Amino acid sequence: MKNENNSIKSSIIDNRKRGTVGEFLADSIKPNSKLSFVSAYFTIFAYEKLKASLDSVENLRFLFGEPTFINSLGNEQANNRKAAILDESESISLTQQLSQKNAAIECAKWFAEKAEIRSMVKPNFLHGKLYLIESENGVKEAVAGSSNFTVNGLGFGGKPNMELNLIVNDKRDLNDLEDWFKDVWNDETGLVEDVKEKVLEYLGLLSAENEPQFIYYKTLFHIFGNYLQEQEENRLLDDRGDFLESEIWDMLYDFQKDGVKGAINKLNKHNGCIIADSVGLGKTFEALAVIQYFERLNYRVLVMCPKNLSANWTIYQTGKNSELSPFTKDSFKYNVLYHTDMGRTDGKSGADGIDFDNFKWGNFDLIVIDESHNFRGNPVDKRKEDGTTKPNRAKFLLDEIIKKGLNTKVLLLSATPVNSDLRDLRNQVLLMNKGNSDGMFEKTGIRNIKSTLETAQKQFTAWANKDKNPTRNVKQLLERLDSSFFKMLDEITIARSRKHIKSFYDLEAIGKFSERLKPISIYAEIDLKDRFFSYESLNEKILEYKLSLFNPSKFVLLGFETKYGVKTNEEKAKEKKERDERKRNKLKKQNPSQVIEPNFDQSDREHYLIGMMKVNFLKRLESSIESFEISIKRTFDKIERLENDIKEFQQKRTDTGYEPSYNDLDAENNDNEFEELEVGKKLKFKLKHLDLDSWLIDLKSDKNALYDLYLRAKDITPERDAKLKQLKDLIAAKVNNPLNPDNKKVIVFTAFSDTAEYLYDNLKN
Repeated sequence: MKNENNSIKSSIIDNRKRGTVGEFLADSIKPNSKLSFVSAYFTIFAYEKLKASLDSVENLRFLFGEPTFINSLGNEQANNRKAAILDESESISLTQQLSQKNAAIECAKWFAEKAEIRSMVKPNFLHGKLYLIESENGVKEAVAGSSNFTVNGLGFGGKPNMELNLIVNDKRDLNDLEDWFKDVWNDETGLVEDVKEKVLEYLGLLSAENEPQFIYYKTLFHIFGNYLQEQEENRLLDDRGDFLESEIWDMLYDFQKDGVKGAINKLNKHNGCIIADSVGLGKTFEALAVIQYFERLNYRVLVMCPKNLSANWTIYQTGKNSELSPFTKDSFKYNVLYHTDMGRTDGKSGADGIDFDNFKWGNFDLIVIDESHNFRGNPVDKRKEDGTTKPNRAKFLLDEIIKKGLNTKVLLLSATPVNSDLRDLRNQVLLMNKGNSDGMFEKTGIRNIKSTLETAQKQFTAWANKDKNPTRNVKQLLERLDSSFFKMLDEITIARSRKHIKSFYDLEAIGKFSERLKPISIYAEIDLKDRFFSYESLNEKILEYKLSLFNPSKFVLLGFETKYGVKTNEEKAKEKKERDERKRNKLKKQNPSQVIEPNFDQSDREHYLIGMMKVNFLKRLESSIESFEISIKRTFDKIERLENDIKEFQQKRTDTGYEPSYNDLDAENNDNEFEELEVGKKLKFKLKHLDLDSWLIDLKSDKNALYDLYLRAKDITPERDAKLKQLKDLIAAKVNNPLNPDNKKVIVFTAFSDTAEYLYDNLKN
């Protein structure tokens, strides 16, 4: 049963469906009523909401259940006292805050005329809240429970608190409540204290006239107070004067120095920071400066990066003595590991040659993660479809490095910390907070990292919907997003764009950014004689290849499937049936926080790997015909070597085994997709456990097809290379441009070193 306000008629008041305490008080307080209230707070804005009813009462006995107000007297800016009288929660509008002075004056006048005010002296002694009303004719009504006398506590505002209160109807209970209140109010053992004069004194401060200069200074303090406090606490410039004389510090631009100081402050305050400056603003050098600062404090530092970016870090290590390093005085002792090294317990790293047999992952004070968006996975174990768990890199990073051993600080570097939605950012922030969603509450007041970002994502998704919001603009989005979201970004991220640098820094000292011209897209043919496949026909041809070189699990003999992690057809059918059943039960919908992942076996991984290898052929062709030719030849040679090994085994029965190398197709192509399949998946197949005759048939088929491709690609000499000719024409046009005779610089970027060598050989003259 619901009343006209769509709330359930009940003795329970929860400020939601079962009415609000504010409604109860407004209905129950009659002229000349006598009130007896117990609450930890009495805020002037809550008084303002009930002013019409309260102004007509005979008197109020108000008991502060917590002595936070009286304990903080003497400190004009004490937060506890301020909260006891001035409600600053999110539901208070700016208009209300601006009307604070008038509200304080009216409340003070009402207190002086109608109220007695006492407070408990002992903290954490009285937690209950009570609103007892006795009308002029002696009828009593009461509510007891959890609601404080605040805007949210009474159920006013846009975000009322969820409360649990009970309306007291029994006459005997009402009399007992009045006797209980009198016992506490009149206690003579020192439990309570009269605080009316102190409350009126503070209300006088809130309503006092202030000089414009004072208001200006106070505004500045509230805006910059936290920043000044951080500077004072960390004393970056004073305590580490030797750092300011380092080579790396001297090489930084002013905006980079500001970024470094901000990152160090955030690392000291929150144990984590994300440097998300735009591409080209020098995140690596900023991180090197942060590393230098902490290494001078004897921090042990680990840098983790993708394989293809390891040279960006190893050249600066002092032990490498690289000619490319500009640092002759600064010492960099940090270790470098690949993202794919995460979780390894044996073998050696290709970056630093670290032996994982005796490696302590949890032995670092600071970990720097380059391209940190690769760790956007949830740092908890994900449930597979069979009910078991699948560890991921983020989980290993959290458990074995950040949480184990030392109190590790985390510096994340990424120009794109958010890939698809704000869950990416959430997971990276959780790494800084050791997986605790409430890890920022103590220092920032942000109660829950997950809910803050989930709310922001919902607000963004609703704003971005063209059908529901056709006239959207950025201002609307900023107004919708919660303040806690912006606070979180401000506390842990450093993100500047080129526009920001242009607006706030001296470009004469930095050097102007180059003008970004609109890209010119050129769709070149492959062969000037038009004797090579088109991209479409080549794609169709490649899709037909089996590439069984990378698919040994297909040929595992019956009885050996379990040994190599290959499921039988019966097992796959059973899993499919169970998966379909779970979908019908809508398990994921019932528990959205539970992540269900497919339970891939070895053959599944090989299937996806082969698909990626086929795509990689086309990527290489897109780079250059030379790169494509090298890839085809490399794969062809690999097949030939495997054929010879199999035939030798069939003759001599000497089983050296076969270990598929997932990166053999292109040793320099370290795409994250390849790394994901490669890490932790190395497996050696015994040849005697495989159907070798069938495998040889498929290998021969692939070899013949690849050889045909190789010969066609080999025929395309530099003179026939259509893309190379167009590149030469573009360069010539720029060099000979009469409108810009002084600009003859040309920079050619390519993802593959063999393409770079090919272009250099054919362009150097």
